[in-house]
Parts: sequence; C-alpha cells; structure tokens
Amino acid sequence: MMSARTTRNALFSALACIAAATPVAHAQKSDPAASFPSRPIRIIVPFTPGGQPDIFSRMIGQKMTDALGQQIVVDNRPGAGGMIGSRIVAESNPDGHTLLSISAAHVIGPSVRKLPYNTRRDFAGVSMSYNAAYLLVIPPSLGVKTARELIALAKARPGQLNLASAGRGSGTHFAGEFFKYAAGIDVVHVPFKGIPEATNDIIAGRVQLFMAPLASSVPLVREGRIRALGVSSPKRVSVLGDVPTIAESGLKDFRFDSWGAIFAPSRTPRAIINKLNREIVSALRQPDVAKRMQALGAEPAPTTPAELDELVLKELAAIQKIAHAAGIKPE
Repeated sequence: MMSARTTRNALFSALACIAAATPVAHAQKSDPAASFPSRPIRIIVPFTPGGQPDIFSRMIGQKMTDALGQQIVVDNRPGAGGMIGSRIVAESNPDGHTLLSISAAHVIGPSVRKLPYNTRRDFAGVSMSYNAAYLLVIPPSLGVKTARELIALAKARPGQLNLASAGRGSGTHFAGEFFKYAAGIDVVHVPFKGIPEATNDIIAGRVQLFMAPLASSVPLVREGRIRALGVSSPKRVSVLGDVPTIAESGLKDFRFDSWGAIFAPSRTPRAIINKLNREIVSALRQPDVAKRMQALGAEPAPTTPAELDELVLKELAAIQKIAHAAGIKPE
C-alpha cells in the first residue's frame, strides 16, 4: 500500500507533467501551421497537362517538396473551362493540403457559366505564380504572314475562319474573343478540351487562329510547325523578339495578359496560407525557376495573398466588360 507521502509526490509529478505539456498543446492549437503539412499536398490543375499552370506548378511543387519535406502532387482535373477542378478545391477540407493552380480562367468562369461555387467567396489567394502573354498563332498553310493580313482575310471571309481555344471560359477563349472584338472580325469559336488539343488542330490546319500560351507554343514556332503573328503584351517578348506585338500590328493599345495563381479553400487558416505563400514566393525567387520560366516566355510573379485577392476583384470586373461586349452570357 502506498503511503500518503508517496501518493502526494506522485500527484505533484503528474501535475507538473500536465503543466509542462499544456503550453505545447496550446501552441499547436493556436498555430495550425506549426505541424503543417502533415501529409502530401495536392495541387489541382483544372486543365490537361502541358499548359502553363501545369508546367509551372510542377516547377514550384518540386521546390516546395524539398523545403517542406512532404511530396507536392500535381493532379490534372480538366473540363468545363477549369470548373471541374476548381469545384474539387472549393469543396475540399480547408487545411492547406489541397490547392488550386489556375490561369485567368478563374475570373472568366462567372461570365460564361453558372458555377457551383463562388469565385470570390470560396477561394483564398495564396500567391500569383507567373505573368506572360498570349501568342496569336496560325497554321503556316493559311498563307498569311502578319496580323494585318489575318484580319483582312477574316473580313473578306466572315464566319469562315475558326478561332480555337482550350475550352469555353478558358484564358485562351477570352484572349481570342478580345482579339476578335478589337479587330472587328467574325470568326467561329471552336472550344477544345485543352491546350494540346487546340494546338494539334492548329498544326493540322483544321482551325485557323489561336491565342496560345507562350510556354507551350514557343518551341512549335521555332520548329516552324505553327506561325506566330503577334504577342498580346504591350512589349515584345525576348524569347521571340522578331514577333511584333498585336498593338504594333494596328490594334492600338491591345493588351491581354496570361497569368496564373495558386488558391486555397476560403476557410483555410491564415497561418497556413501565409506559410504556403512564403514557400511559393521562395520557389519563384530561385534563379533556376526564374530562368526556366523566362525561357518559356513567362515571368515569376510572386505576390502577397492580399494582392492576389485584390487582383481577382479587378479582373472579374474587366472580364465582365469583355463578355458584355462579345455578347457572352453564363450558361
């Protein structure tokens, strides 16, 4: 039988252990980022492989894997202009282990379809990933060599040329619609499943024009498989310095940016979002990542979460104006 003194000493020891453990438990509860990530992080890319969000997510993911000690898995979930993959993220557990890497399709979606989520309410910005331009490309067999000549051909053959895109509501769709509106031409939109599918039909000559992302189109231009007529940025891009801007080709002040960003579900704890932001920004600032992006015509574009959220609001308003001008309504 234990003596009263022994019992008292045992009780004091137990209380001391509890007191020592309490600050640690409290710290873990108040700082959810302390033990994050606790398993692999999935970055959902809502497009087919080969586009800029896919290519650059893999670059960033490798750096984050090394820094966080957990595997970063890129999961392609294409369809409906990014809606399918976006919905998965919007409805996922907001613990930072499921992220969305998407293009400007994120802000285009509300203008073209009735979404099962709210772009502003259901996502929290983590960081922009890149900024680039679109490249106006055609099949060499079309026989035109400048954007001016393409516009003249389209005006001479209204409704007979096809405008490819990576899907209704994709960035390539609205870049094409903006070009169509600015040039005053009548071309028929043909949506494809993704960038590779649209590009293949440009190469084959089955569609006649495409506002393609630089990352996936520059190698094909250099190989002579597609012809570049202009870039959508206000200045020429170094990777294709001999290709004029679309503005230089007669459409004054024409500009349409291709950008990408990473989002989390909106209820993700701010501490986790900040930790993810630090790692993404760190990855984007590493020289080898910047060099690989620049070789594909893009620039790293790290931001704070607040800066990205503000960009989304501005882009939503701008896209709505383009949709209204083009007569595009949610379906």
